[in-house]
Amino acid sequence: MTILFGVLWGVGGLTFGLSMRYLGVALGQSIALGTCAGLGTIMGPVLLQIFFPENDPLSQLTFAVILGVVVTLIGIAIIGVAGSMKASSLSEEEKKAAVKDFNFPKGITIALLAGFMSGCFNVGLEFGSGINFGSLTPDIYKTLPATFLVTLGGFVTNAVYCFYQNSRNKTWGDYSKGAVMVNNIFFCLVAGALWYSQFFGLALGKGFLTSSPTLMTLSFCILMALNVVFSNVWGIILKEWKGCSPKTITVLVVGIVVLIVSCFLPQLI
Repeated sequence: MTILFGVLWGVGGLTFGLSMRYLGVALGQSIALGTCAGLGTIMGPVLLQIFFPENDPLSQLTFAVILGVVVTLIGIAIIGVAGSMKASSLSEEEKKAAVKDFNFPKGITIALLAGFMSGCFNVGLEFGSGINFGSLTPDIYKTLPATFLVTLGGFVTNAVYCFYQNSRNKTWGDYSKGAVMVNNIFFCLVAGALWYSQFFGLALGKGFLTSSPTLMTLSFCILMALNVVFSNVWGIILKEWKGCSPKTITVLVVGIVVLIVSCFLPQLI
């Protein structure tokens, strides 16, 4: 099951790139990761209840956790409104200058799909949470076996898609181009190391949250919210919101703040 949800997460990874192509880094990541945060948090216990009802996984979904997820979805809706305002206020030339292939209707659909499927990563981690040596394994290493299996499933999805594109575009010969392969492998290694560091941080952070079941359940949601914050910082740096009215920027900032609050609000009530 851990590998299966990794395969589904791989679909989210493929569509995640398309969401940024049509919406830009800031809006694309905000919608996709916001959806991933909310659904990834709630789908795990729900699906575990189907397969392992004797463990009562639904008990993790307390009022505080549900509140956090609901507020997260509200934050997504607000950011979506900001994106709609951006789409309606900019000319076609301005849209293309900020994001070359900007297409709000297509982008929002793909981003929501990417977020839903990406949430399967956390579901896979939940299914594989017992794949370790229990008390003999330090807390920061307990998620490593499950992370490996989930990413293995994602590798299968992406490999199949890449091979399909190789056949479709007749690009198998590109693998024999030494300079291109060295360049691509190098940047893939760098990207993989940076990407994986977030999940190492997630495992490390969980080690400090064991006394709070609420924050343990919401830890994945917190990680995604921080991803949204920094993706929007990059969006501002890349001038993707240049030309938007102050009202649009205000709505965007409100949505980001709501997403951040959604992660910490449950612990305050």
